[in-house]
Amino acid sequence: MSEKARPRIALDAMGGDDAPKSVVLGAVDAAERYANELQVLLVGDGTAIEQVRPARELARLGIEIVQSSESVGMGESAATSYRRKQDSSIAVANRLLTEGRADAIVSAGNTGAVVTASLLGLSRIKGVLRPAIASIVPTVHGRCLLLDVGAVADAKPANLYQFAVMGRVYAETVHGTVKPRVGLLNIGEEREKGSDLYKQSFRLLEERAEYLNFIGNVEGRDVLGGDVDVVVCDGFTGNVLLKFAESIIGVVNGTIRKELGQSLVFRFGALLMKPVFSRLKSRLNYEEVGGAPLLGVNGIVVIAHGSSSPLAIRNAIHMAAAMAQEGVVAKIGEELSRELLREEATG
Repeated sequence: MSEKARPRIALDAMGGDDAPKSVVLGAVDAAERYANELQVLLVGDGTAIEQVRPARELARLGIEIVQSSESVGMGESAATSYRRKQDSSIAVANRLLTEGRADAIVSAGNTGAVVTASLLGLSRIKGVLRPAIASIVPTVHGRCLLLDVGAVADAKPANLYQFAVMGRVYAETVHGTVKPRVGLLNIGEEREKGSDLYKQSFRLLEERAEYLNFIGNVEGRDVLGGDVDVVVCDGFTGNVLLKFAESIIGVVNGTIRKELGQSLVFRFGALLMKPVFSRLKSRLNYEEVGGAPLLGVNGIVVIAHGSSSPLAIRNAIHMAAAMAQEGVVAKIGEELSRELLREEATG
């Protein structure tokens, strides 16, 4: 990959529970590991950033500091912060993208502020009604894309249909999944199950079943089973499901530790099973994924978990670079343009 082709990632250094420390360390890790694949622009308070790593060391790794004088707290109002904090790290990162000085944004900051700034600063891809936050969920056979997980709580059937289109494009483009299977999250497999939103959404998706490779309704238990590649739902439902799934890791780890402490035989067995436990932990660990892409805005935005470690930040940066490399935004735009033309032609 040529120097010119390396995607430039604007990283919100002030976003996250442990910012800027975890963010800066994640940026350093990414710059060292993916030196020939991407470039990091650390956006934030230069003095605070340099307290984690000296500017000279960052420059040696090709990391550029872009100064911003403000930051958005995790509990701040998204709309208010956008209006009043035009020099916040997330606002400056958005400007870098719109001005062509960056190719993608990564932030572990206030999710509402990131979504609001992206919507107002970048606007939506032509034809997109509402954006969606997509989460990559590990499954028995690989991974599944779940969307929306928090951007649109009051979704309409047309929104869920577009989520299916955007999710399919992402799965094909970034995950390399051939003909990804698309399912609608519901309380049962029967076509008439669920609320009016889900009944109407089912009919809309069913009309384009062949194009979407729509396999029908799927239940919560199917998400981790590996029988579906893209799961569509409204943001309220998706966020609840995602938070529950994240809690499973801690419960499983805690239960295993407790049981192992009950017997010397169990502890000996654990030593033999250590490689298996390590692989399982790696598969279920959200840090290995990095972040959740915000699909539907006219630019690449990856939202990382607020408690992201340096490992999670590194992987979020890599995800953003892969999206930029594959031209995800343009491909979503092309797909939706074709769908709009089809709708106009069929009346």
